[in-house]
Amino acid sequence: MDFTQIRYEVNDAVALLTLNRPERLNAWTEQMKDEMIAAADMADADDGVRVLVVTGAGRAFCAGADLDPETFARRRAEAQASPRAPRDRAGQLTLKLYGIRKPIIAAINGPAVGIGATMTLAMDIRLAAEQARFGFVFNRRGMVPEGCSTWFLPHLVGFGQAAEWIYTGRVFSAAEALAGRLVSRVVSAEELLPAAHRLAREIADHTSAVSTALSRRLLWDMLGAGHPMEAHRIESRCFHYMFRSADLAEGVGAFREKRPPRFTMRPSVHMPDFYPWHTEPPYEEG
Repeated sequence: MDFTQIRYEVNDAVALLTLNRPERLNAWTEQMKDEMIAAADMADADDGVRVLVVTGAGRAFCAGADLDPETFARRRAEAQASPRAPRDRAGQLTLKLYGIRKPIIAAINGPAVGIGATMTLAMDIRLAAEQARFGFVFNRRGMVPEGCSTWFLPHLVGFGQAAEWIYTGRVFSAAEALAGRLVSRVVSAEELLPAAHRLAREIADHTSAVSTALSRRLLWDMLGAGHPMEAHRIESRCFHYMFRSADLAEGVGAFREKRPPRFTMRPSVHMPDFYPWHTEPPYEEG
């Protein structure tokens, strides 16, 4: 697929996906959604990619949906004409990001509003530049949250904090995002991408790709578990699978020999036969 609204490049096991409409503050379109999903699929299928980093070109991360008058009128006419609800387009993206096997780091370089904020919730680690701003502004537009954010946000920051940000719809600072645990670190603009790449390299250089893929799925899926026994059951299966694996033998051997590990298992061919054990939430087809 030829990308026109994003850039996608791979360098030394790290894929960098850059939202690339800087003249529109990287405002999100249907085409950008399709390109992001295609890039996520590429990163997931490529065993040479260990971590995906997502950022924005120019001074914004993503200023929200690009609802120009023509697009807005078309979408509104479609909704008024059909009694059935089609899939939320933002949710299609976040579910794709949620489902891939590779860790995702958001390097939020500027304003992240609406879908610009909700898309980051399905990413594993969020770093923000000092000038970043966030906003779940839907209620101020006569809309409701999308992108599965009513599941992701309370799980990540707690119900009360999620309710405050969603009910008010206000735009807030990177410092408030850090205090509310939406992001794990705030750094200068110049340090943002280097910090994201250092974190990606730490994962890529020192961990088993299959162990990390299984750990990612365990962490996300257990957010919705009703009892620790659910974690115990699936962790036991994963632990047993890895205990029989070449990567476990290599990891223990490298530790004993005080050398860097050389893991050889690949997510494209070495995931256990019981993976994936999760399913997408149901929705009504339009």
